[in-house]
This record gives sequence, structure tokens and C-alpha cells, in this order.
Amino acid sequence: MTIVAIEPATPERWADLERLFGPTGAYGHCWCVYFRRRAKDFTASVSCAPPERGDSNREALRRVTLDGDVPGLIAYEDSEPCGWVSVAPRKDFVRLARSRSLRPTDPDEPGVWSLVCFWLPPRRRRKGMGSQLLDGAIEHARANGGRILEAYPVDTAGGRAPSAEVYTGTVRMFQKAGFTCAPHPGSGRPIARLTLKDD
Repeated sequence: MTIVAIEPATPERWADLERLFGPTGAYGHCWCVYFRRRAKDFTASVSCAPPERGDSNREALRRVTLDGDVPGLIAYEDSEPCGWVSVAPRKDFVRLARSRSLRPTDPDEPGVWSLVCFWLPPRRRRKGMGSQLLDGAIEHARANGGRILEAYPVDTAGGRAPSAEVYTGTVRMFQKAGFTCAPHPGSGRPIARLTLKDD
């Protein structure tokens, strides 16, 4: 397993994040703002003419980062950015509140953070870096006042594999890290939760 440093995506690391995501914004011009933007705004950014595709998504992530609201963590190996996890207070992800399958059962529950996405370049996958990023996300949320960390994994028990490009993690991955996984009461989709601080 490659040992990496995990650092918050702060303003001085914006260039590293931009380099890691590359010209397609990690995957499909997303720039990891799918859960941060209203559906119509995100769709407009990825369905416009190719020269502008993803520009407003990139600008949304840039604005969050440069404003000092850490949108996630960057993995580094030998000072080179090599991986990403999106983790922040749940309230930052406006699309979760509107989602039929992931809508919080208690939207006013205090201290809930959400982990919504991992991204690794193809050559970095299947080397344990996702688990290192998950460990970093747990510690980051805890250190910044998180009481609960919530995630939205893919259930691979039936043979369904996560996307090779971008994914939210697997149920097994979160269970190994101590999360409890249960079906969402409205949709049945797995929700993983970890208590970071006791009341």
C-alpha cells in the first residue's frame, strides 16, 4: 500500500486540486459539485457546448475552496496530488436535502457531516488509497466539530460493482471502518453512519 499524506483542500492547494481533476473535472466535467448544486444548474454546466462544458461547476468548486470552506481532502504522494474525497458538513450539499433516495430523515440533526464522493486517477486505484482517504475524512470531520459522519455507499453484495471512474465507496469499505449501514427508510439505498463524538 502506498503511504500518502492527506491534506485539506485549502485556497493555497487549489492549483493542486485543479491539476488532479484535469480538463474533465475528474469525471464528466463534474468537479465534484454534483451534490453542492441544484440539479438544473449542474445539468446546464455539463450539457452546454463542449468548450464551456463544466466551467460553472469548476467555478463553483473554486469559489468554495477560495472562500476557505474546505470542500474535501487531497491525497499526496511525494508532493504530487493523487486522490480526493469530498467531505463537509451535510448542510453544504444542497442536493441531499432534495434527494428522494438520500433525503435526511432528520434534516435538523446537529453536527452531521457527509462524505459524498471519492476520486482516484486510474493508475492509483486498487492500492488501498480509498481506505486512507476514508480514514482522513473521519479524522477531518471529527477535528472540525462533526458529531456524525454519514456516507452513501454502493451495495456490491449482489455483484454490482461501483463505477470505475468515480464512486461513493462500498458498504463493505465503510463497515470495515466501523460505520453502521442501514437502508434509507424511503428508498432502501444504504446509508452509512459513524458516531464521531458522543453527546
